[in-house]
Amino acid sequence: MKTWSEYKEHVKTVDPAGGRDLADIEEQANIISAVIKQRNALGLSQRDLANICGIPQSSVARIESFQTTPNLATLLKLLRPLGLKLTVSK
Repeated sequence: MKTWSEYKEHVKTVDPAGGRDLADIEEQANIISAVIKQRNALGLSQRDLANICGIPQSSVARIESFQTTPNLATLLKLLRPLGLKLTVSK
């Protein structure tokens, strides 16, 4: 295996539950990466975003560093002022 994609396919083959876990982690990383990218594009600090959202700056830091997973309400609080939307598709 030389690529991340090859590794993921290998894991899915030998451990379907592990493959689902990898997919979940990647989806979470994509969402949080979008939050960080948009926050930076808007020139907001973590403290700025936290103040706008009414949550502690330490919570934003923990979410952005993947130390905690936000609940849906908190995630929506973060997305709205950044002009981002959470969509569900099939």
